[in-house]
Formats: sequence, structure tokens, C-alpha cells
Amino acid sequence: MMDEEALKNRRDLLAEIDWDMTPERAVETYLEWGTGWSRKGHAATVPGQESLYFVVYAWEEPPQATLVRRNSQEMEEVAKIPVPDSMVRGIVEREGRKPGVGVYALSDDLKQWLQDRLGL
Repeated sequence: MMDEEALKNRRDLLAEIDWDMTPERAVETYLEWGTGWSRKGHAATVPGQESLYFVVYAWEEPPQATLVRRNSQEMEEVAKIPVPDSMVRGIVEREGRKPGVGVYALSDDLKQWLQDRLGL
């Protein structure tokens, strides 16, 4: 598992990050084979197709953004970057869910914060 400094040095991985991918869309794309009508062209259709994207696990202390690699077979955690607690609280409040529960997409503010930290 990489930390922030190691990830900064992996320009190849940084170039692959899908900043618009969400946990929900990843499930639609890679896991929900029975709902093809609702995927609007986002279904994985080629063996080996994968996405690299960030999620926030509301239960992690300290708060972190986790870079995951997802395909139709597995999900791998690639890197973890500590993030401001206030940004995670904002994401949970925006979604209207209970603190400490859930996997969330990045907010626009957190995306920008991560991109700045990673030198993008």
C-alpha cells in the first residue's frame, strides 16, 4: 500500500486516475451484470478493463482518501492519503448519512485538494 509520497512518484498511476468515478458507478460498471439497461454504456465489456479512483471510507481514523483499482473480479486498495476531517464530515453530511458508516465519492473540494497535494 502506497502513501502520499510514494504515489506522487508514480506518474503512470496518477495519469490513470478517473476523477469522475464513484463507488456507485464502479459497482454498476463492474459488478451489476443484471442491470445493463440502466448503465447507459458504462458496463465493463472487455476482459481486463479496470478503473483507478478514490473513495472515502467514513469509518477510517484518521480520515483518508483511498485509491482503489476495481475490475469485474476484484478491488485492490492501492494508496491511502490522510485528508482533512472537515472534508470527510462535509461529504457524509452532503449525503445525509450517519457518520462512521459508508463508502463515499469525493466531493469537488476534496478532488481539488488531492490533485493539489499530488501535484496535478
